[in-house]
Parts: sequence; C-alpha cells; structure tokens
Amino acid sequence: MTNIPPVPEIPDPPASRLAGATRYQWIVLLSAFAGYTFDCMDLVIFNVVQGPSMRELLGTSDVAAIQKAASTIIAFKLFAWCIGGALFGIVADRFGRSLTMMVSILIYAVFTGVSAFAQTWWELAIFQIIAGIGIGAEWAAGAALVAETWPQASRRYAMALIQSSFAVGFFLATFANQLAGPSSWRLVLAIGFLPALLVIPVRMMVRDPEHSVKARGKGSVRKMLSHARLRRNVAVGAVVTSAMMIGSWGWLTLLPNWIRELALAGGRDPLTSSNATFMPMMASGFAGYFVLAGLSTTLSRRMLCFLFCLGGMASSLYLSIVVRDIDSLIAFAPVYGFFVMGGFGFFGLYLPELFPTEVRATGQAFCYNIGRGITGIGVLIMGGLIATFGSLPAVAAVSSSVYAAGLIAIWFGPETGGKLPE
Repeated sequence: MTNIPPVPEIPDPPASRLAGATRYQWIVLLSAFAGYTFDCMDLVIFNVVQGPSMRELLGTSDVAAIQKAASTIIAFKLFAWCIGGALFGIVADRFGRSLTMMVSILIYAVFTGVSAFAQTWWELAIFQIIAGIGIGAEWAAGAALVAETWPQASRRYAMALIQSSFAVGFFLATFANQLAGPSSWRLVLAIGFLPALLVIPVRMMVRDPEHSVKARGKGSVRKMLSHARLRRNVAVGAVVTSAMMIGSWGWLTLLPNWIRELALAGGRDPLTSSNATFMPMMASGFAGYFVLAGLSTTLSRRMLCFLFCLGGMASSLYLSIVVRDIDSLIAFAPVYGFFVMGGFGFFGLYLPELFPTEVRATGQAFCYNIGRGITGIGVLIMGGLIATFGSLPAVAAVSSSVYAAGLIAIWFGPETGGKLPE
C-alpha cells in the first residue's frame, strides 16, 4: 500500500453538511460505510439465529441450556472483537487504514460464511470467534480514515453515517433471517460471506490521506499511555463506551429469546414477531445517529453523551420493568432503538477527536475494545444471572444500570469542539 500515491489534502468545502463533498471523499465514506455495515451484520447475525442454531446443534429445546451456550459464543466473540480491534488499531496506525480495513473485511466475511458448515456448537463457536477478530478490526481503521479525509465542517454527518451502518447491518441480518426462514440458520450465516466481495474495490479505490501516511510508525502504545492527557482520554473513552455497550448488549443478547417467549404466550409467530421488533428498532436507531449529529452543533459533546446515556438507561429499564406482552414490546421498540442504538453515534463523533493522527486508530481501538472486552465478561455471566434472577428482563435490568457509569465519566473528559488534534 505504501507505493500508492498519497491523497492530497482537501480544504474545507463551504457546505455545512454532506453536500459539497468531493467524489473521492464520498468513495472513502461509502467504502467505510459498507465495510462497517457488513461488519455489524456479521457481528449480530448469530444473535438472530441463536435459537434455531443452538436447538439443532445441542439437540434440545431447553431455554436455559440454549441461552447458556449462545451467551458463551457471543461472549467469546466479543472477547475476540476486543482483541482484534485493539491489535488492528495499532496495525492501522503503523501500516495504513485502507489496508487494515481490507484485511479485516476478509477475515470476518470468510469465517462468518464458514460458520454455516458447523456440525457442533463448539465448531460454530470457533468460527464465530475468528470472525470476531476481523469484526473488531474494521471500525477503528474505517472511522479514522473517514475522520481524516472529511473536513471539519461536514465530518459530524459523515461520522453519523458511518455509525448508522450498525443499524443497517442489524437490519440486514434480520432481513436475511426473514428471507431464509426459521429453519435455515445455515443459509443466514452463509450470507455473511458476501462482504468479502468488498475487498477488491477497497484495494483499488481507497488510499490513506497524506498526513496519515506521514504519521505512520511515529506513534506507539507506550507513547500514547506515557502522555497524561492521552491517558485520561483513553480512560474516559473506555468507561463511556463500556457503559453504553454493556447497557445495550444485555437486551440485545437476551431479546431474541424473550421475543420468542412473549410471542408464543400471545399465540404469535416468533420469527414474524422478532422482525416486527428489530426492524423498527434499527430504523429509529438510524434516525438517532443523525439527530445526535445535528444536536452536536448546539450541545457540547459531554451533554450529548449524558442525554443519550440517560435515555438509553431509562428506555432499557422501561423495557425490563413495564413491557410484558409482545404488542407492547413491538410498540416500544422504536423508542428503545432511538436512544440505545442511536447513542452509538457518539463513538464516531467523539473518539477520533481525543487522539492525534499518529495514535488515532490506536486510541480509538483501545477505548472501543476495552468496552467490548468488559461487555464480553458481562455476557458470559448472564447464564448464571438468569439462574439467580429467574427471568430475562431482570438480568437485562441489571445490565442496563451500567449506563450510570457513562453519565458520570463523560464529565471528566475534554470538550473537543469538533476538532481533530494533529
């Protein structure tokens, strides 16, 4: 990749949003958007098929056994997500954003597709764990590339679009499940191979910006952590991302099985009910990303984080405490999605602004992936919590309370004002 001519610096356009961007900026944005869309699709694709896949591979319909095995796979996938993200963040700063993005797409696509051929639950776990390494690697490289390519005036909307791809990826996973049918979980996982086709256009069309090329190899983990301000930024970023991830992943992990319980109790089809819940949830999350970006012009970064953490905690607890039938769940899903999924837009807005170019991908990766690792621990112990509390909503309520850490931690972080430090 180092033999490819660097991209020239591009001055800020007069436009304040996405209109007025250059053709190349759009190519970078759309390639990163597609990469993260399929990254998120392959991340959650097991979540939407965990029921039928575990019932077949375990040979049981026992909800506790299914949830324990599924939670184990999801937890170790999150650990791999964490490790891959941290390692490849360093790789992106040393060898380039576009190369790292290309390699990560190839890893997660191939091993999600291979998961369709698993004959035991532990084989499926191994394939999903390796896929998790690639899934974790993609975000830091793609987010850094877009943040460094787009000008300050329109960066917040570009980053909102990147983050919104999580909702699009979740939607695609749900749509693939609907298309394949409840007994075709292998076909759903096989669809996860399709992102591998992105590798060729990324290799041909996307290059790192010049200042990022010049900064390669100048930063390091030691250099980042030896600087007091950057250490604080890592700590604040890690606590905030951990709070949002743990607060959301409790329900995102348990929701498919809870939807099934409520649907069967109400005489409804579980698959139809699942799609009726997740699709509007993701659509409202998509809207939440852009509302957050729009509010960033009038509200401070810290206030934005506080409001979305508060909304995420309140909507999660409402879902746990109040909602008890499938119709109420479907009706409330858009509210939940707006705050919980939309709140993830804060990561793309704030984390690139905490670190200079030479350690931007590394710093983002550390913040994002410490959260992923802690979330994995939380998911891993969910089986025990279900046995203790006796219900999925009670366990999700415990998970949701972690949002409180984000409400507090953000006030110890800097107010960046939308600028990237160089």
